[in-house]
Amino acid sequence: MEESTVNLDIAIVGMSGRFPGAKNIEEFWQNIQNKVESISFFSNDDLADLNLTAEVLNDPNYVKAAPILPDIEHFDARFFGYSPKEAELIDPQHRLFIECAWEALENAGYDPETYNGLIGIYGGASTNTYFFNNIYNNVNSRVIANNYTFNKDFLTTNVSYKLNLKGPSIGVQTYCSTSLVALHLACKSLLDEECDIALAGGVTIIVPQNSGYYYEQDGILSSDGHCRAFDAKAQGTIFGSGLGIVVLKRLNDAIADGDYIHAVVKGSAINNDGSLKVSYTAPSVNGQAEVIVEALANAGIDADDISYIETHGTGTAAGDPVEIAALTKAFRAFTPRNRFCAIGSVKPNIGHLDIAAGIASLIKTVQALKYKKLPPSINFEVPNPEIDFENSPFYVSTQLTDWKTNNTPRKAGISSLGFGGTNAHVILEEAPEVTYSDKYRPWQLILLSAKTSTALESATENLLGYFKQNPEVNLANVAYTLQVGRRGFNHRRILVCQNVGDAVTVLEKQQQERTFTIYQEHREQPVIFMFSGQGSQYANMGRELYESEAIFRRHVDTCAEILQPHLGLDIRDLLFPKSEEITAANEKLQQTAFTQPALFVIEYALAKLLMSWGVLPAAMIGHSIGEYVAAAIASVFSLEDVLFIVAKRGQLMQQLPPGSMLAIRLGEKEVRSLISNSVEIAAINSRTSCVVSGTKEAIATLENQLSSQGIECRLLHTSHAFHSQMMSPILEEFARSFQKIKLNPPRIPFISNVTGNWITDTQAINPNYWSQHLRQTVKFSDGIAQLLKEFEAVFLEVGPGRTLSTLTKQHLDINAKQNILTSLPHVQEQKSDVSFLLETLGKLWLFGVNIDWSGFYTHEQRHRLPLPTYPFERQRYWIDPKPSSAFLKTKLTTLDSTQEPKPLEQVDKQELSITPTEAIEVFQRILSLEQPTQITISTVDNKGRQNYVFNLDYLANLKSANQLDPSPRYSRPQLSNPYLAPTNELEKQITEIWQEVLGITEVGIYDNFYELGGDSLIATQLLSRLRAKFPIDLPLRDLLSQAMIPVKQAEMIEQLLLEKIEELSEEEVEAFLANQ
Repeated sequence: MEESTVNLDIAIVGMSGRFPGAKNIEEFWQNIQNKVESISFFSNDDLADLNLTAEVLNDPNYVKAAPILPDIEHFDARFFGYSPKEAELIDPQHRLFIECAWEALENAGYDPETYNGLIGIYGGASTNTYFFNNIYNNVNSRVIANNYTFNKDFLTTNVSYKLNLKGPSIGVQTYCSTSLVALHLACKSLLDEECDIALAGGVTIIVPQNSGYYYEQDGILSSDGHCRAFDAKAQGTIFGSGLGIVVLKRLNDAIADGDYIHAVVKGSAINNDGSLKVSYTAPSVNGQAEVIVEALANAGIDADDISYIETHGTGTAAGDPVEIAALTKAFRAFTPRNRFCAIGSVKPNIGHLDIAAGIASLIKTVQALKYKKLPPSINFEVPNPEIDFENSPFYVSTQLTDWKTNNTPRKAGISSLGFGGTNAHVILEEAPEVTYSDKYRPWQLILLSAKTSTALESATENLLGYFKQNPEVNLANVAYTLQVGRRGFNHRRILVCQNVGDAVTVLEKQQQERTFTIYQEHREQPVIFMFSGQGSQYANMGRELYESEAIFRRHVDTCAEILQPHLGLDIRDLLFPKSEEITAANEKLQQTAFTQPALFVIEYALAKLLMSWGVLPAAMIGHSIGEYVAAAIASVFSLEDVLFIVAKRGQLMQQLPPGSMLAIRLGEKEVRSLISNSVEIAAINSRTSCVVSGTKEAIATLENQLSSQGIECRLLHTSHAFHSQMMSPILEEFARSFQKIKLNPPRIPFISNVTGNWITDTQAINPNYWSQHLRQTVKFSDGIAQLLKEFEAVFLEVGPGRTLSTLTKQHLDINAKQNILTSLPHVQEQKSDVSFLLETLGKLWLFGVNIDWSGFYTHEQRHRLPLPTYPFERQRYWIDPKPSSAFLKTKLTTLDSTQEPKPLEQVDKQELSITPTEAIEVFQRILSLEQPTQITISTVDNKGRQNYVFNLDYLANLKSANQLDPSPRYSRPQLSNPYLAPTNELEKQITEIWQEVLGITEVGIYDNFYELGGDSLIATQLLSRLRAKFPIDLPLRDLLSQAMIPVKQAEMIEQLLLEKIEELSEEEVEAFLANQ
């Protein structure tokens, strides 16, 4: 039974919100704790833009107050792919809601692009007052008809489209209870497994914000701008703007996935009052009580266990007593106790947020549970005389106090009650204590990215601030959250740190040797593995990886056990010797019998580790013994067989007379002219680097000769003259070693050292190829040139040191697009193996390689943290209202209910001349009246105010209400390509049309339509303008698929114009050109 209950629990794993006086949830909670009333009171000067008459301003019933939301005019249009022209038309409710949806998902640590499950969204918005107040008389009616973001019904589906959410996308509308109903429906969707993550929330933004309202006696609006929930002086509420979104998951999934759990939804319920009440807008004791009892039953919780209720608490004289009566009735079904449960309301702090009221109450309660504090409810002094608190289970919490319990989880209820009778109640419980493994790497890889360089700097500053405020935070969990819970944008930065203090130091000082920043265009980067050969080995290479990386250790151990009977020792004793045995181990590692197996083991284990992290080679190349590692990774050999062969190869070479190898900084042709018959070219590494082999005496003679001529050369750390005639005596015996070996065609392509080209299946399965391989010259230069020719990739040296990386760089020209990386430190580099490899992994991510973080954390149990979210770069996108709709005001007269309504045809047309904004105001005021009334709408001195409007001098200069202002007002965004101006008249005309349609002041001929914020709807407008300018048939499909940069459109249009001209007579051509 207990397990069944747990399975029905829903975790709140992410939150985002903006409220009056608070840009985010933490500021909101601070205001709650500090008893801040976030209501703005306006002077007459503050209201000057509204052009209110003196009569209105001096009217004692006109209340100059509102809870306002700052910066509703601002939006990061570029981030969400909107053009500036489109952004300024979008309902600010849509704009802020989509920003909050993104922030909530980041707060939860999820990126929809990489999350494997379905994400749903449930939410609602208020009437689009921005449209009626600012846009209606300002823009072309066709633009209005085509813009779906005017309509609140498209709120959730727009988010689903922009964020690629593929679960249910449901708009909810139950007025004041909308957002809590949305949460209830989202929980049901999760339990029905319609989705795996669900967003729920709501938004209300009233435009204009700096505006008062009319107080009506016995209405629901406050007479003085203050909301006093449950107080004897309560006279009403005050409506304001705000929004909030929470992210939900099934609790079991959240725990399993290591999510940060803010709180748990134990149960919820919704219902409707029906008709058994005084009026449609009146509250019902029975309806409210029933929904609370049902929520408790669904949660499996007794009311005795609830110690806090966040009420609807509107502060109305009639509504508050009904709500407490309903709560009391519900609780009395469980307990006779009095005054044990605290109650509060957020509305005295921030006003009534209409659609967002419920989600504001929920977020407040979640924060109270999280911080284990009972929040104060402000503006309460003397109880409403209609409320008998003494004989109820409740008391109003007026001070911030510790939320004490008898060692049981804290539980709370939230009520949200809608006009029209739809009630919602939710039961919350504090998050469970979840323990996670404290095992983590000694170094952590921190990733940051953004869409612009300036946003990346802001993200860096925000993370630095977070570290300073949270010095005890687990850095491994921070790294994990940034890796798995953030989208990888083009502007990227990495740093590798040991602890939070180290991170602060690196970020504050912007240490270039430890922070790496790059701009990487979005494209998949293949990876080429390069396996190094003899000469790069040293004792303790990879030792830290062996100690901290389980996958690396497992592969090393497996190889060591297979090799032991072939070598007669444990190779790990040479690889990772005790401190007093390092010198002896290094001496043994110079013996090729041990060098080759040691290098193979480290390189093979390192490759397997990288592959487990999702770094998969598109192709490979090895240098001498390194080619065996490539062959093993490509499944040419089984691991047992390749280790036998590698051990045999080293032992046979060890039996030969000793020799030497000399690296020379000259090309093949120059080297051949300098060497005698006793010396051979063993490897051609680049155009200016070769290695020669021979007897010790011959090589010593050559070294002296070259040094005397000032030619750079260096002896290699090898015991024999590999890839020379000195290897010939062992070729037959080595070939016989393959008799019991099964060779397979390669599954991953790699380069042959023998040919300097791709190895063929025939070569790979032929023992003679592998026999000749140890004798013939290593044509590394040809091989790497082939790879560079075919791949714009990251070339990763898999093994100790940087020999192959250095050689590869010698092949690059100045415009090369390849990137070269190493994976283990050189013997002379005093760096941690772990930090070095993590830095390499970070650079792979910088260059666009997709990392499999689940593989990276296979042996760790990490969990997500609510870290700073994306630093949106908001600009003002706003259409200011015309004066005619800004200052026209309406008076209402409440008539006796018995008066007959006036027939519509008898109403003077002048009497109906009110603006859409006034109509909304009228509707809101009708709803505020407690009793059923008949309303007549009329204007005061309508003729006079019309004359006032039309006599304004500048009104004559205003554009027609049916015209869209074509002047671009917004600067060109930061794109991946530089600005290039038009080079001819046709390109100039096309870019000017783009500028008008997109609202951008400067469009270059190589700028991409979609990067500038275009979409299919804007493409339709663009096509219409192009067709009007150029009388040709330009199909939309061709425009979208072939010509999304101006220069391509110019080419297409020029071709179509030429074709059209060919079809015309000379007279028609002259007329056509004259029109152009």
